[in-house]
Amino acid sequence: MLAGKTIVLIISGGIAAYKSLDLIRRLRERKARVRVVMTKGAQQFITPLAAGALSADKVYTELFDREAEQDVGHIRLARECDLILVAPATADMMAKMVHGIADDLATAILLATDKPVLLAPAMNPSMWGNPATQRNQATLSSDGKHFVGPKRGEMAESGEAGIGRMAEPLEIAQEVGEILAGKAVSGTPIDKPLSGRRVVITSGPTHEPIDPVRYIANRSSGKQGHAIAQAAAEAGADVILVSGPVTIPDPQGITVVHVETAKAMLQAVKNALPADIAIMAAAVADWGVAAEDGHKIKKDGSGKPPALDLIENPDILATIGHNDTLRPMLLIGFAAETQNLLENATSKLTRKRADWIVANNVSAEGGIMGGDKNTVRIVSSEGVEDWPQLDKTEVAGRLVEKIAAFFNSPPH
Repeated sequence: MLAGKTIVLIISGGIAAYKSLDLIRRLRERKARVRVVMTKGAQQFITPLAAGALSADKVYTELFDREAEQDVGHIRLARECDLILVAPATADMMAKMVHGIADDLATAILLATDKPVLLAPAMNPSMWGNPATQRNQATLSSDGKHFVGPKRGEMAESGEAGIGRMAEPLEIAQEVGEILAGKAVSGTPIDKPLSGRRVVITSGPTHEPIDPVRYIANRSSGKQGHAIAQAAAEAGADVILVSGPVTIPDPQGITVVHVETAKAMLQAVKNALPADIAIMAAAVADWGVAAEDGHKIKKDGSGKPPALDLIENPDILATIGHNDTLRPMLLIGFAAETQNLLENATSKLTRKRADWIVANNVSAEGGIMGGDKNTVRIVSSEGVEDWPQLDKTEVAGRLVEKIAAFFNSPPH
């Protein structure tokens, strides 16, 4: 959708400007030409040299540039493109656009253009939530400008979190493509049911080392957890996927943290919180070896296997469920059972303080572990919801729809 298209990327002055370097790369991967305009504020965070190296083109910084303006350069930039992208779009930039201020090259281009404009806001949550900024966003939207983000998450300032993070480069690039393909309605932000929500998801198995070449593991493929992560991202959520060792590719446009052991997975989940939703889909090993042997354990000729001193691994779902500081508004666990499915799932719901348990029978004959299909039952305080056998992608989609309904229904 972007092959042969020219995108004018305006980078304004916020810490999220560092993401714009990756954004240039993502747009060029899609065969777009990227012409970069940087404000003075943007140059406090990244350099024109870096932006120019990635765009393979000149970077424009000055309105009163004799060489560039001898043929009214700002008008050319405003008109000789297919779309203008402002990323990051600061509160100051949005305010200037609303009032038609054109006191530098970037704002002059925005005032002179007749092309689609997409803004990716990025600012402190207090600035985004300020009534003035909300009025400006509404005005720009009614003027026909497009928006992607902002997202919920941690800010650059220590201890700050909320809605204000710039959307990820892959998501912005996708939105550019949708606008140019005519799939986005001018002036209307795309209504995605989990926009502004932060989701932490675990997926796959864990490997608990015995010695340098052996480990305790299980048959989890990670297909279900990864599918949920992809579905949540497509629903507009800011997703952090904590993945154990799997052989499937990372979902596109999602932050993925790779871990090996249960302890590492727990720490990665803690690091990713706070969040609105946590979905603990990983098949975490219940036990690990008390002390990993530094060398490969050899047979001693006795015919007896070595004794392994096993210890219980941390319970990630219970740890988060019983921590009022870390616990998200919606906590979802998985119960992979081979017998007494509902009894065990209901017990887990209570013991681990989860809101929902996604229960499935993983007996060998079912082919769920490692397979492409799943049959689940959703257990909650409201009862049991039976789902038919579905592809794991369909299970993911239905689960995300249920999550969206949870947040969009009173009193949530």
